[in-house]
Amino acid sequence: MELCTAVIEAGATTINLPDTVGYTLPAEYGSLFAYLIAKTPTSGKHVTWSTHCHNDLGLATANSLAAVQQGARQVEVTLNSLGERAGNTSLEEVVMALRSRPQHFPVYCDIDTRQIMRTSKMVASYTGISVQPNKAIVGANAFAHESGIHQHGVLKHSATYEIMTPESVGIDGQDGRGSIVLGKHSGKAAYRQRLVELGYADVANDAKQLEKIVEGAKAVADKKKTISDFDLEALIGDKLYSAVETWELKDLVVSSSSKDSGKQLTSTATVTLYDATKSEEKMEAAIGIGPVDATFKAILKLVSRPIQLTNYVVTKIEGGSGPDSPGNDALASVVTHIKVGGEMPAEEMPADFPGHQGTVVRTTPTGNELGVTSRGGREVTYTGIGTSTDIIVASARAYIAAINRSIAHEVQQDGEQVKISLSAQAKGQAAAAV
Repeated sequence: MELCTAVIEAGATTINLPDTVGYTLPAEYGSLFAYLIAKTPTSGKHVTWSTHCHNDLGLATANSLAAVQQGARQVEVTLNSLGERAGNTSLEEVVMALRSRPQHFPVYCDIDTRQIMRTSKMVASYTGISVQPNKAIVGANAFAHESGIHQHGVLKHSATYEIMTPESVGIDGQDGRGSIVLGKHSGKAAYRQRLVELGYADVANDAKQLEKIVEGAKAVADKKKTISDFDLEALIGDKLYSAVETWELKDLVVSSSSKDSGKQLTSTATVTLYDATKSEEKMEAAIGIGPVDATFKAILKLVSRPIQLTNYVVTKIEGGSGPDSPGNDALASVVTHIKVGGEMPAEEMPADFPGHQGTVVRTTPTGNELGVTSRGGREVTYTGIGTSTDIIVASARAYIAAINRSIAHEVQQDGEQVKISLSAQAKGQAAAAV
């Protein structure tokens, strides 16, 4: 009190009382201001009492707000809580606390809160110090909701679990709608909402299709924390636009060895597939020049079909847990194109394809042998899409999906031929009757 009196008499108009090492508790810091403001003579001068707090015990914002309640009218702050050691009082936390709980603070702050997020990002960019995801107000998870009950509540009324709106701190447009974090704890309501936002209202409003997407997403979420929009769109292609599964991937084990500084690569794949036509699992192993090659050769052994891979594309590796770029748990999406039918020279057949040295046949699920040329001599290309956090698994799923689509197409064509022949027979019987 004596020190404050002396500096005020010497002309000071702002008195700053720092908690330099972040040791004071809110009640202590607030009472310090209350006592000094009440006891220090100001000789009629206008004096502004100021706070300066550090976050060594995580109490910088709490201490500053306690001082404001007791008469402090200036708060020294930093954006993103930057500062010595654990940092200083956070501007965004103080401003939004004053804005969100005005009944507890008889003060007015004229900061434009809609500029907070933009300015926070600018400071992070200039300093090279990123904001932790769980940082209050400006962290990536500040307005994120993953649990199903929270998401359902927020979708019904945002104030259920949001004490401030994302827009109030400058999170607009897609970012504002992206407050729902999809994961294994999310409910159907959250997935439905995001699908509508992405333009898949038809999928969102179809109970069966929505169920497939939710099941697939939660399976992926067991391997990674969150499901991004990229993941969701990849799952839509994988789950909704695939044929009936004649073959299903049950297990895949791959080992690789590299020699001569990586120039010589040998991989072995052991694949287990479920054969729906016989309700049994089958396993085969194959060696290839890489893990994908070995996997595809093992699959060919199991399905025993003359298949030619015409295109293989990794369409996306996106949606990782990193805030700005894909992480190691990103979801890979693979597209394969295969041809079944047409004349396929023996030398183009995989070296370990069963019967490649003799007559090649392809077999439908019903066991009928068909020639290697498709009906009418046409070659048909089939597309398969596969997704997984493991790119080899994604490749296997895409390859099997294409194979399943080819089988489904053949069965459909067989059915149409039967209908045509029965119709012709009926016409002949009708003519004989006449």
